[in-house]
Amino acid sequence: MKSRLQEEVARYVGLIEAEMRRIGLWQGQPLRPQQLHFTQAFAMDTMSFAQWLQFVFLPRAREAAAADQFPSASSVGAQAVREFDGNPYAGDLVTLLSEFDALFD
Repeated sequence: MKSRLQEEVARYVGLIEAEMRRIGLWQGQPLRPQQLHFTQAFAMDTMSFAQWLQFVFLPRAREAAAADQFPSASSVGAQAVREFDGNPYAGDLVTLLSEFDALFD
């Protein structure tokens, strides 16, 4: 039986992906292999934040929900505020990511 947190994380993963697709931040092509060899937080040294969300964050969040193993905290919403500042289409995405963070408060 899934825990409440597993269900909420899975729900938010779906909402975040749907919003990214809706506002045109979803990438149709895979990353170049070298982009996965990042060393900085949010892979800032090899990809955009939107790419990190799609190719790193969402898959890891799905895996965490499936395994019922979660980090003690999340700061993806705070980073989204910084990254999407000035993007008139990203408000709902930032809200979803901030709500995701709140699951771990």
